[in-house]
Amino acid sequence: MRVLITGASRGIGKAIAAIYREKGYSVDAPSREVLDLADAASVEAYLEERRNDGYDIIINNAGCNLINPIDNIIESDVNQMMQVNLLSPILLLKGFVPYMKKNHFGRIVNLGSIWGVIAKPGRSIYSVTKHGIHGVTSTLAVELASYNILVNTVAPGQTLTDLTRQNNSPEEIREMERNIPVGRLAQPDEIARLVFFLGNEENTYITGQQITIDGGVTIQ
Repeated sequence: MRVLITGASRGIGKAIAAIYREKGYSVDAPSREVLDLADAASVEAYLEERRNDGYDIIINNAGCNLINPIDNIIESDVNQMMQVNLLSPILLLKGFVPYMKKNHFGRIVNLGSIWGVIAKPGRSIYSVTKHGIHGVTSTLAVELASYNILVNTVAPGQTLTDLTRQNNSPEEIREMERNIPVGRLAQPDEIARLVFFLGNEENTYITGQQITIDGGVTIQ
């Protein structure tokens, strides 16, 4: 089976790609040079090159989070987050779902976020995109169920990636951990295992769900 995973060069995406490869799937994990989700023309070019090949499984993982309070939001940042987090995943699904429908099989996992479940200052546009991607999930789950295409959202909490380490001091990471009931950040492979569970042929009945994996943060 062929799998498309966006944003797989690092962090959660890299862990997702690793587990699919380990399980014997054929994985396409395009670099930004091959598929630039910030550029609709790049997305269309990617679709044109691969439309006849298609994918059995699509993992919309790539995303960007540009943090600003509402009165400091920059229009270019809004456009970038909307394009990368929401519009480009929709375009990819529009292009590749016909292949799944023809084969009467597909698994789609969209990566959301806890900031599409709870709120935090500075994330208004990012939250819009994550609410939006789950709207895509829930609608397509109903629209495509008769074709044996199952669609779900995985909403990770704070995860210990290289980017997290880069953007936060050790004390800031410890402060995050103090606010998580299980007392630590997630490891990328923990998120990847949930994505894989939902996004392969062994999932035969779960669709339209947003599953939050956050160590208990959102139930406090």
